[in-house]
Amino acid sequence: MSVTARTLNTAWLTSGPLARLLDVLDREGEEARVVGGAVRNALIEMPVHEVDIATTAAPDEVVRRVTAAGFKPVPTGIEHGTVTVVVDKHPFEVTTLRQDVETDGRHAKVAFGRDWKKDAERRDFTMNALSVTRDGTVYDYTGGLADLDTRDVRFIGDPKKRIEEDYLRILRFFRFHAAYSKGGHPYAEGLAACIAGREGLDQLSRERVRMEVMKLLVAPHAVPALIAMADGGLLLRVLGGASYLGSFENMAKIEAAAGVAPDAVQRLGALGVWVAEDAVRLTQKLRLHNAEQERLVSMAEGWRRISPERGEAAARILIYRLGPQTFTDHALLGWSRAAASARDPNWTAMTKTPQRWTAPVFPLKAADFMKRGIEKGPALGATLRAAETRWIAAGFPEDAATLDAIATAAISTA
Repeated sequence: MSVTARTLNTAWLTSGPLARLLDVLDREGEEARVVGGAVRNALIEMPVHEVDIATTAAPDEVVRRVTAAGFKPVPTGIEHGTVTVVVDKHPFEVTTLRQDVETDGRHAKVAFGRDWKKDAERRDFTMNALSVTRDGTVYDYTGGLADLDTRDVRFIGDPKKRIEEDYLRILRFFRFHAAYSKGGHPYAEGLAACIAGREGLDQLSRERVRMEVMKLLVAPHAVPALIAMADGGLLLRVLGGASYLGSFENMAKIEAAAGVAPDAVQRLGALGVWVAEDAVRLTQKLRLHNAEQERLVSMAEGWRRISPERGEAAARILIYRLGPQTFTDHALLGWSRAAASARDPNWTAMTKTPQRWTAPVFPLKAADFMKRGIEKGPALGATLRAAETRWIAAGFPEDAATLDAIATAAISTA
């Protein structure tokens, strides 16, 4: 066992709901520590979003203690030793120390125990196997601190064995490399094991694959991670079709230059969508949500039709017709495939149009035309559409005289 002399700032460990929960679990012969991602992120001063706790206490003892303390236990994975404990509306996953005794690449049978080293050794990567006590002492049994310092994503022990325990770890390897590395090539031994085990990806549920892919796409170093996946034949297996790495890289450069936060669906469009059929295939491969598929289909159909050469008026019409989100999707994808730099002033100005102009609501209503003698029915609908078309072409005017003229012209030509 290696116990580092390094300590964390304990303020987040000794106050609030987390401190109350640790006080219940870390006493009377049982030990509890914060483990995994929270420790990793705290050490490198990244935001901590979720806090997981490991304990020597058996699941029924965890339930007994937290119930007595007035907290709410939820047996979300109790067969694997996990109880979600809600403290003041804050959920914490509490898992009993365990060993994997049997795995099939997707699921594991576990045995509970009290050995912190064995519990650490069953995890995926060294940087994810760190634990910290309430006094801020970090425990490292697998060399995670050294790898975290160099930002190397390494499997614990034999990479082949770790992957065979859960093939999702292949995608996690690239996702963590994209999120935590310094942007270079992935660790060679781990990369080789991922390539060798790539057929195991076919065992995974599409929901699990989608979750990892969408996180990978928005990570800081997604580009080199995706290139490594493509070179190893993994990206084709995941996406089920061609990938457009140049477009994806351009999208990332455009976002950085414009100060735009990465959007997973926009980036997926840049990576995998050229025509609408690509969007349908990705939906099937990744079990995308309906809204995500709709965005990708729209991007496939619209990215070729958008250009700053068409002028401000054309951009405003698209914003009115499509809405600001869809317009931005089309603009960014079109830009990523144009012969223009990431700082091109014309593309920049066009893409920022929704920030300086809000599409108005069409001011003419059915009642306005019914007052003029148009009866309900197809004729009324046609007149409204004709008036809206004239109003858009006129530049979205608001003054009464122009609107009156548009209404009169629409009635005469509908």
